Amino acid sequence: MTSKEHKKHTALVKPSIGNYGRNEWAIVGAPCTVIKLLADEVIKTLSTNYKCAYIDTTHTDDIVLPPGRLAAGANMEYTDQIDYRQINFAGQLNSFEMKQQLAQADVVLINGNHHKAAAQIVVIDENKRASLKKRVAELTNVKMILLAANSTEVFDFIQEAIPYWKNLPIYSLDETGKIIAFFERQMQEAKPKLNGLVLAGGQSLRMGFDKGSVKWHGREQRYHVADMLKSYCKDIFISIRSEQKDDIYGYQTLEDTFTGLGPYGAILSAFRAQPDAAWLVVASDLPLLDDGTLQYLSANRNTASVATAFNSAFDGFPEPLITIWEPKSYPVLLSFLAQGYSCPRKVLINSDTTLLNAPNPDTLTNVNTPDELDNIKRRLHQQIAAE
Repeated sequence: MTSKEHKKHTALVKPSIGNYGRNEWAIVGAPCTVIKLLADEVIKTLSTNYKCAYIDTTHTDDIVLPPGRLAAGANMEYTDQIDYRQINFAGQLNSFEMKQQLAQADVVLINGNHHKAAAQIVVIDENKRASLKKRVAELTNVKMILLAANSTEVFDFIQEAIPYWKNLPIYSLDETGKIIAFFERQMQEAKPKLNGLVLAGGQSLRMGFDKGSVKWHGREQRYHVADMLKSYCKDIFISIRSEQKDDIYGYQTLEDTFTGLGPYGAILSAFRAQPDAAWLVVASDLPLLDDGTLQYLSANRNTASVATAFNSAFDGFPEPLITIWEPKSYPVLLSFLAQGYSCPRKVLINSDTTLLNAPNPDTLTNVNTPDELDNIKRRLHQQIAAE
């Protein structure tokens, strides 16, 4: 018997990305100059905390030759302009390529007179009434209404198209402070939830037995760390290899689906399962880890960065296995893998990472060998004796 429903591709959880980014708004219904000025005001404020992008189309009717070497036939040209960098493309960017280019943007503002977005800001401007009426079908998720100086009421056709319009924030176009406050609230509400991932899928070859099973604090370390994360994370998972699934009791597990890559594969597997969540990743071989260290990391989390991590006091490099990885790190991790790298520390070093100094560097000490294990046991016994 042959199934009538044959699926060619694996069903994947898709991240919540619009036409360009996770948080995008098309400003529609105003002259293009007004839209640009409004975008400037919003970006000036939001850019102190978020990475902002703007999407538009040129408004010149003149025939303009491609810039630089594109006119000679180059497909792409990169120029270091000292104060900023510029990349020009000769061909079209399809929707997939656009999302890749804007993957690091937290806020994307769009001239809605030329491009669509997942959410819209509608400007009521008498001079653009006819133009706005033509775009009513594009108003699928209106978040705010702005009144231009020449308008005092929302157009009838907008009221019909948006039955919930009275529940929306409605401001005058010159109420810049209220408009910016609206976007700040939107970004706070869009802050990715934080999940916890305890790395317990390693083979512990140098130790000779499972490091996560060591009872440093009266119970297996993987469970001890999972309990510590409960104060900071929505959901907690213990990362495992497939053959470990019967070894974990009472805790959610997340099986590696990127196999043979160690911690890198565990992090990717977490994003594959929940690509819209941020992940607080902690190794299970940090016996001195305390609540103060986790609290400091969580309190100083920077959602605009790829990740928030500690600087190692031992070698000066980031500590990748006690790190908050934001959703925007998922495509970055995949891009490094595509170039042949599977070292999470290399990703942190070569990405926009917020680096912190641990309140107590000793809490980041990891244990990989029997000698290191014995040393930490002595330290813990001394601490207990001193209390």
